[in-house]
Amino acid sequence: MKTSTTEVLSLRHRGSPSPHPLWLAAPLLLVIAIPTADAFLPPDIHLAHLLVVATAFTAMAYGPMATALVGALSVLALITAGTERGTLVTESVLVELCTLAALCALLVVFTHLRDRRGRELLRARAVSDTAQRVVLRPLPPRAGPLSLAGEYHSAEADTYIGGDLYAAARTARSTRLVIGDVRGKGLASISDTAIVLGAFRAAAHRPIPLPELVAYVEDAVHWGLNEFSEVDPDVAERFVTAVMLDIPDDQPVVHMISCGHPPPLLLGRSSGTATALHVCDPAPPLGLGALSDTTYTAATFPFHDGDRILLYTDGVTETRDSDGTFYPLAERVAKLSDLDPGPLLREIVADLRDHAGGLVQDDMAMMVVQRDGAPAAG
Repeated sequence: MKTSTTEVLSLRHRGSPSPHPLWLAAPLLLVIAIPTADAFLPPDIHLAHLLVVATAFTAMAYGPMATALVGALSVLALITAGTERGTLVTESVLVELCTLAALCALLVVFTHLRDRRGRELLRARAVSDTAQRVVLRPLPPRAGPLSLAGEYHSAEADTYIGGDLYAAARTARSTRLVIGDVRGKGLASISDTAIVLGAFRAAAHRPIPLPELVAYVEDAVHWGLNEFSEVDPDVAERFVTAVMLDIPDDQPVVHMISCGHPPPLLLGRSSGTATALHVCDPAPPLGLGALSDTTYTAATFPFHDGDRILLYTDGVTETRDSDGTFYPLAERVAKLSDLDPGPLLREIVADLRDHAGGLVQDDMAMMVVQRDGAPAAG
């Protein structure tokens, strides 16, 4: 996908804002003030060597063009000061002049290389951001009779995707959801994340039973991990915990298969409760299904109008406070049972950050699905 100029400029604006143009007045005032002051000072007091400060300040805040301009003006100012005092051809002033000119030239080269490197990093960042957003697409706000909301936090700074994942897909008569957690965290786990999401999106829209969908994703993950077996000695220890849901449009139920993942919470708007949806016979994590004769069986739970299901990864429940206490998700979320999906997730995130003292150090994903009633038209 081609990265647009607008995206690059947007990233540059967010990551490295340009200084206000008035800041350039400071070095220009120095260029004027220093030789002016030199003209009124005693012969044994010489300030012209401070002109280097003007060029250095410009190089820190601006690019090569502005640095070259201020550098040239600084050299002219030093020549002017030397001429006014009749010392231009003295050895001391000539050394100062050559040093200042050389330093200004080096600063211009430095700012040119710095800006070129910055543009390369911005382009790479824009491509990376676009690629990550393609892998972890935003959830649609509506899917049939359901309202959806998602929240994601990566353990690595400046990334939008890591070892956690979620996705939604529509069939003719139901909505399918997946949330998962790749062993590991951050950028190193993106390849496994992409395999799971790619397999889910390729098959979830088809009218196949939920167990067949999970088996298809398991095969894809197993095949994908085997591709790395020769280059990654730890590939045998890689797996993905996941939960897949199938929510029919015309039935007040949810079908679920858990592959070693934390149980979702069923939130009753009227009752103000948070009930964990435990399955009797959870399947092995994705990628480990080949180790046993796994038969996937969906568990069915009631899911009425107004109810919501909160799906999450262990980055949420394993977040600790300063005393080492895990975040009590079920207890906290039960008190927020009257909120819609989007506000509910925002309140959980704010409470989670407060619990952790503002620092969440693991990948974290959450998704809320709410049954609103009759399917949306179209």
